[in-house]
Parts: sequence; C-alpha cells; structure tokens
Amino acid sequence: MAETKKQQSQKAPLEIPPGWKEPDFTKECNPTGMLEESSFATLFPKYREKYLKECWPLVQKSLSEQGLKAELDMISGSMRVATTRKAWDPYIIIKARDLIKLLARSVPYEQAMRVLEDGISAEIIKIGRLVPNKERFVKRRQRLIGPNGSTLKAIELLTKCYVMVQGNTVSAVGPYRGLKDVLQIVNDCMKNVHPVYNIKTLMLKRELMKNEKLKHESWDRFLPKFKSKNLSKRKQPFKKRVKKEYTPFPPSQPESKVDKELATGEYFMSEKGKVVKDKMMKKVKQAEAEVRRVEKRNEPFIPPEEKPSSSKSEKNKSSTDVDVKQLKAKINKSQRAQVLSAFWESGIGFSAEEEIQTSEVRWGASTSKRIEEVTTRWRDVKRLPGTLSQLGGRGGLVVAPQ
Repeated sequence: MAETKKQQSQKAPLEIPPGWKEPDFTKECNPTGMLEESSFATLFPKYREKYLKECWPLVQKSLSEQGLKAELDMISGSMRVATTRKAWDPYIIIKARDLIKLLARSVPYEQAMRVLEDGISAEIIKIGRLVPNKERFVKRRQRLIGPNGSTLKAIELLTKCYVMVQGNTVSAVGPYRGLKDVLQIVNDCMKNVHPVYNIKTLMLKRELMKNEKLKHESWDRFLPKFKSKNLSKRKQPFKKRVKKEYTPFPPSQPESKVDKELATGEYFMSEKGKVVKDKMMKKVKQAEAEVRRVEKRNEPFIPPEEKPSSSKSEKNKSSTDVDVKQLKAKINKSQRAQVLSAFWESGIGFSAEEEIQTSEVRWGASTSKRIEEVTTRWRDVKRLPGTLSQLGGRGGLVVAPQ
C-alpha cells in the first residue's frame, strides 16, 4: 500500500484533455425545482423606455423557458426578475439580474441575452470616479473607443467579448478570461496607459498559445515591457527648509530690549546721548551707502584685464608680408576719424585754440591734452582743407589756418 501511494504521488497531476467540455445543467439534474422565491430589480433611464417596451416580450419569452418571470414597470421606471416553482437552475437568477442590468446600460437585446449561456458572464466597470478631472476623463474614455471605434473593435476581437462604453460605465459580455483582459485594459486606460500596449500584449499571447512547446514555460521573455516616460515630478518648494537636529533641550530664551541695552551700555546713557548716537549711526550708514554708490557708478569706466598675446600669433604676424599702400591708407583714414570725432566732441562754435583753453575747465587736463594733440596732428596733415565748416554739425567748427 505504501509503495502504491508513493507511485501515485510521483505521477504528474491530472490535466484537462483538449476539447473537453463540461456537461450542461439541465432540468433532469434538479427535477424538484426550488422552494423559495428569489428576485432582483433595477432602475433604467427614461431614454431606454421605448427600446425596452419593444423588446420586453422577447425577454419574457426567453426567461420563461428558464422558469423565471419578468416584470416591466413604466411608471416607476424599473425592471424585476424573479424565480418560480418551475425554475431548476439555482444560478439562473444571477444571470437574469445581469441581463436587466445590461439592458439598463444600453446594451442591445441580442448581446445581453448571451449572459444566459454557460461560460458567459457580464461585467459592468465603473470608470466615473477613476479620473477626478472631467476633461481628462472624457479624453481617456474616447481613447478607449479610438478613431471610428477601431480600438474598441480590436479589443472585442482579441477578448471575444462585447464591450459597450456608455456614460460613466463600461459594460462587457463574454467569457471569463476575456472579461479579465477587458477589465485590465479599461483600468490601465483610465490610469493613462494607452490601450494599444495591452492590445499588442494580447496579440503576442494569442500567438504563443498556439505553440505547445511553450505551454509550461514563462512567456515574460516574449512579452514587451513598456516603461512610462512621463514621470510625475513633484513641484519643488521655492524655499527649502532644512530640518535641524533633534535636541531634548528647549531653545534659549530670546534677549529682551533691556538685556540688549545692558549689553551695549546704552541702558545707562542719557536721552541726549542716545540721540547723538543715533545721528552718528545714520551718518556712518549714509557714508557706507555713498561709497557703494560711487563704486557702482565707476564700474563701467574700469578697463578690463587684457589677455597676454600668444607667441604663435606674433610669429604668424611677422611671417606675413605687409602691403605698404594699404597700411598708409588705413593710417590716413584713422587719423581723419580721430580728428573729426575730437572736434565733434569738443564745443562746436569755438576755434581750436579757444577750445584747448576751455577744455581744462570742462573735462579736465587729460581731455584738453588729447584735443591739443589732435589739433597739432591736424595741422600736419596737408591734404585736408583749412576749415571744417562743411562738416555741418551744431555750429560749424572753425580751425585756425597754418
């Protein structure tokens, strides 16, 4: 006996043979029926009244075959299903409850009646509260449908489920495995994951299912791994507070005004002495402010530090040939520009000699020296005319002839 038990434990677990189907639950399985009555009711919106009124006889006929009765109350806007003594399937009332829920959620009668079949179930996914922002919710719901319903059609083909997006809910009818995939796609879509990624994964799984060699292996190496690129970054505060180290001792008491005066000796001073001290402090602050103002004003006039010329550039300059004619023309042009700028900056309406005398008063000795140098240089140049009245300007500058 012990050896036979060991042999049985060493054997592989039993597997469901391919193509095996569970036998249907018929009336012969429960000939006595059910003793108690169970019922479910649900409300439907007003725009569904016309459609339900048209298809309700068909609903009653289908449910009566299962031993159920259905009632439609147009006044209160509700549907009710209940069991009778003829019902033999104890789970059919749950399927009838799903049927009236699907009819209330705008699912067509032909698709809703599939719930009564074995192996088919229904799922109503509430998506209204998954996204708090209304505009973002509408965009993601439309992403689930896709352009011209193409995304929704792809989901239906891969999951073998009928999917209906209506308002704040998504209704799905199909096999249990397909409903599981639909639920994952809808939840991921509301979490800003595009349905295309899940659709691609389902397509790969369907191809892998055909290969019997990969039946007992992991498919993770074949499935794509998508990483979200848009990482939500928390906004950093403008001022970061650094936490101080914890100390069990309380902080020292801040000094009062009297303590500060005692420390500086101001407490023992007279009122007149305090006034004098305040005035002195004001003068010191004013002097410091004036120094800072002068330094700031003189910043543009401070020459920048010149970089030392490299030896390579000097060698290159010495090696190149110099054109004498171009150099003379360049010097003459620069001399003319300097003369014109000097006389323009100087007070127009005076002669050069008068300007040299008055420039020391206006701009200082350095400027007057520059004007004197320019004047002498001007007199040496014989190509220029004796007067500069044709230059125009504010008053017509006159230069003394040689």
